[in-house]
Amino acid sequence: MSSADHLAAPSGAAFTELPPDSTRRNLLIASCAAGGVAGIAAITPLVGSFEPSEKAKAAGAPVTADISGMAVGELRTFEWRGKPVWVVRRSKEMVDELKKNDAGLADPESKRNPSEFTPMPQTRNEYRSLKPEYFVAVGVCTHLGCSPSTRFTPGPQASLPDDWPGGFLCPCHGSTFDLAGRVFKNKPAPDNLPIPPYTFVSDTKIIIGEETKA
Repeated sequence: MSSADHLAAPSGAAFTELPPDSTRRNLLIASCAAGGVAGIAAITPLVGSFEPSEKAKAAGAPVTADISGMAVGELRTFEWRGKPVWVVRRSKEMVDELKKNDAGLADPESKRNPSEFTPMPQTRNEYRSLKPEYFVAVGVCTHLGCSPSTRFTPGPQASLPDDWPGGFLCPCHGSTFDLAGRVFKNKPAPDNLPIPPYTFVSDTKIIIGEETKA
């Protein structure tokens, strides 16, 4: 039997010609490369899961609040630790009215839980702020965590007393706060709005989450 007979395909069977050595080598390399890419793709999400996200890194970090160009009576909201932080530019009239609210407030001097709600001694004053013109507070009601809405205009209006001095109204259960974030008496909220640590680094920038050294 000749060598050609040994290479002949059995009767009825299809004969597949093997590719040249160079082609087989290229196919092998391609297969290994594809497998490696698939393996990397499968591992990457796992490795990534051990890396903290940018949001997680920033969750407890101080944030810069740009207050340039704020109009009197304007409120700007910034996010710090996942919570809204308000910066309100108060007029002289708004600041002067604060002194008249004490009799109707539950905690006018912010003596209740000061380490939690007014951590900086410099803000334990009638303005609850470092500068009377600017009020900085966490915009979360101390009752059940709703975010109060602004009611800066004084006077009688829906859901508010006729002698309303201007401030904030929680839409969930009716707690009211003056323009220093102090809660009025006989309201569901047990405490004043929290004051976060903050510092002025210039006339137009506040660092929220960083306690002032002054």
